[in-house]
Amino acid sequence: MFSGRKFAAFLFDMDGTVVNSIAAAERVWNLWAQRQGLNAAAFLPTIHGKRAVETIAELGLPGIDPVIEADALLKAESADLEGIVPIAGAVAFLEALPPERWAIVTSAPRELALLRMRAAGIPVPAMMVSAEDVTRGKPAPDCFLLAASRLGVEARDCLVFEDAAAGIAAGEAAGASVMVISATHARPIQTRHASIAGYDDLGIALDDSGWISLEARRDEA
Repeated sequence: MFSGRKFAAFLFDMDGTVVNSIAAAERVWNLWAQRQGLNAAAFLPTIHGKRAVETIAELGLPGIDPVIEADALLKAESADLEGIVPIAGAVAFLEALPPERWAIVTSAPRELALLRMRAAGIPVPAMMVSAEDVTRGKPAPDCFLLAASRLGVEARDCLVFEDAAAGIAAGEAAGASVMVISATHARPIQTRHASIAGYDDLGIALDDSGWISLEARRDEA
């Protein structure tokens, strides 16, 4: 995968990509959906990859203020960190990257993102783009374009790691290459992009300019 390709930086979504927080998120959203009279089983798959305020706004529920509801959900999600774990191999993979060559680009608010990363033991990046940093969330490309700009690189030279349809679309719209992480997928996702379950078998190499290529990890004998 990506044979011969080198990238200026790696841009990682958080939930479902480096952190498995599916159970915690769905516990909170399930209760919210029930209070709104929604079919929770049908609704829950739609929450992943997008900002809460936009997910709620798209429902068009009468008498519901998306900003107020998103703030309440943030408080509830921040209080429920049970069972949050790293995606396999994510910690070692991130720690191997030069700090100036990667970023977390998440639809979660910064407060929640930091709590979940710490709960999972994920290293806090030198640079992160979160829900508050953009006016248009995924699937708009704004977050990935901003992350690339802050790292001083072009989005087209980046590799985006994503798990959700909205994030994949955002990476595509930004002009970046995309790697799909399938660890939390209940069913195989249909995608034209390269896909891996986790990072255990993935390593990196750096050239003299600091650009990154992917390679199969070789265990020490």
